[in-house]
Amino acid sequence: MPGAVYEIGEFTLDCGGFELCRNGRAIALERKPLELLILLAGRRGELVTRDEIAERLWAREVFVDTEHGINTAIRKIRMALRDDPEEPRYVQTVMGKGYRFIAPVTGGAQENGSVRGANGRGAGLNGGGAPATTAIPFPESADTRNRADEPARARGWWSREKVWYGVATAFLAAAVVFGVRRVEHRRAAGQGIHSLAVLPLDNLSGDAGEDYFADGMTDELTTMLAKDSTLRIVSRTSVMQYKRAHRPLKEIAQALGVDGIVEGSVERTGNQIHMTLQLIRAETDSHVWAESYDREANDTALPDEAAQAIAKRLNSAAPVAAAARYVNPAAHDALLRGRYLWFTDRMDESEAYFRKATEIQPDYADAWAYLSAYYGEGVGADVLDPRTNLQPEWDTAQKAIQLDPDLADAHWVTGAAYFLGRWDFANADRELQRAISMDPRNEEYYYVRGCLLEAVNRFDEAIAMGKKVMELNPIARPYALAGMYDGARQYDAAIADLHLRQEAAPNDPDLLATLWDVEERKGEYREAMETWAKYHLAIGDPQSAANLRRAYEEGGARGFIKWQLGRRLTQSKTQYVSPGELARYYGQLGDREQALDMLEKAYQWHTIEILFIQGDPAFDFLHGEPRYRALVEKVGLPPSY
Repeated sequence: MPGAVYEIGEFTLDCGGFELCRNGRAIALERKPLELLILLAGRRGELVTRDEIAERLWAREVFVDTEHGINTAIRKIRMALRDDPEEPRYVQTVMGKGYRFIAPVTGGAQENGSVRGANGRGAGLNGGGAPATTAIPFPESADTRNRADEPARARGWWSREKVWYGVATAFLAAAVVFGVRRVEHRRAAGQGIHSLAVLPLDNLSGDAGEDYFADGMTDELTTMLAKDSTLRIVSRTSVMQYKRAHRPLKEIAQALGVDGIVEGSVERTGNQIHMTLQLIRAETDSHVWAESYDREANDTALPDEAAQAIAKRLNSAAPVAAAARYVNPAAHDALLRGRYLWFTDRMDESEAYFRKATEIQPDYADAWAYLSAYYGEGVGADVLDPRTNLQPEWDTAQKAIQLDPDLADAHWVTGAAYFLGRWDFANADRELQRAISMDPRNEEYYYVRGCLLEAVNRFDEAIAMGKKVMELNPIARPYALAGMYDGARQYDAAIADLHLRQEAAPNDPDLLATLWDVEERKGEYREAMETWAKYHLAIGDPQSAANLRRAYEEGGARGFIKWQLGRRLTQSKTQYVSPGELARYYGQLGDREQALDMLEKAYQWHTIEILFIQGDPAFDFLHGEPRYRALVEKVGLPPSY
């Protein structure tokens, strides 16, 4: 009813304002679920068929999977109302027919007309015209029936009792059969689920600033499922593309290659957390398991508890691990904030939160590991100066592994620190392989090991690592395999793979940057110039795109390279610019002395480029130079000249 306001226990449904609130606080709920909730609440207690729902909510839309739409809307309503589909308090499923809203509703009027009062007049007015509350009509109880027929019922008590006994027996038998079939159906629904994806949990707090918490809980639930079960769990970076995506679950499952989907919501209010989870068999869109959790905000073990429940339901629980270490809630919150920024490409902002987590709880190994990863990623991406950041990377990695030698991430960052800062390739490989053995489904471990193998000329193995990264998670580093092909000088394979990835993301800056690098190494400078121009357009820098195109048109390949060199030399006066990058431009221009000078500087600074100089054709003309060979030897690389 337009404009009506329904009171449903602790919830208020404002039909006119199109808003659902709980104890006065707005709950995030999408339009279709809200429309369906208004329809069900307005028809309080009556059956609303699926056909009627489809007609009312989707009649004007074409090419819509209404079956999936209804299922999804009902699930989201239950999440918002904290309803259990197995023991519903609000929305009851009438198998094969539709749904019934079973909770008491006050306010407004029933959608199909005014409720008639005992006097035959509309119940919308009470005496002097004040709005009357209306409730769901329930069957009369024995205490409220007209007692005039008591003697007749008393005289015929035996025969009636016998009839009612038979009816009750039949009803009980039917209930038992239905219950058995229901259990069998639920068991069957869970059979054959060997892989899961945890979709991003909805943030129902009504505060966008709590998105980090919802994403963090998604990440931790994913991690715990990988630890607590024998299922194949899709990584969080692969599923984050489906955040707020309104697509059929079956379609999402097919894209991710999984049998089951876990979806849900989380709400943090004050010092309380409410989380609702549902496990869906993707192929049939059938419900397998659901649970709601109410915990205090300082309960950091909630994701682990939920993961164990899911694993147990699917008979896929892994051997019980050691008891979880205590985590200070404030430190945990800081880590979640840092990881949220890290995974949303705001790495420069994440460091403060990782550091805060270590300050709040100095023995928090996870926080030290991510702080080390911040330094390592910054140096590896040429964003942070290695002269001031490699030592902190090493120190924080050592702290993490000393605190928790059973933490896979601690071995990962230790391996990266051996590789980038110590040039100790044997120990780096040992640590990275240890991390992989502890968590074989983490694509980042394979990627770092692939880079290590590329640096020491083990190209076939590096390519195998790149393929493993793409198998596990083609979203996090879509350029991973192409980068390994590039290092092995298999340029056509690299370009083919990049073009394949670009079909889904033609303007992805990482893919464009990798393609530019491959085309330059191959000597296709016009193509490289166009790709680099597209990169600058993708990052919102049209002026640089115009400038480099002009440089190429006026000076060809040398003009293009000189423009890049000149820009980076200017930037180096006010910010960190790697001498290894400058060495490459000098090498492409054939400037022997400047290239060697910059390479020696790159060696002194411990830049990332010095580890990969043998795979870059810009330095091929230096292979006979004693200074070049001395650098390769001092770094400890096996020579390839």
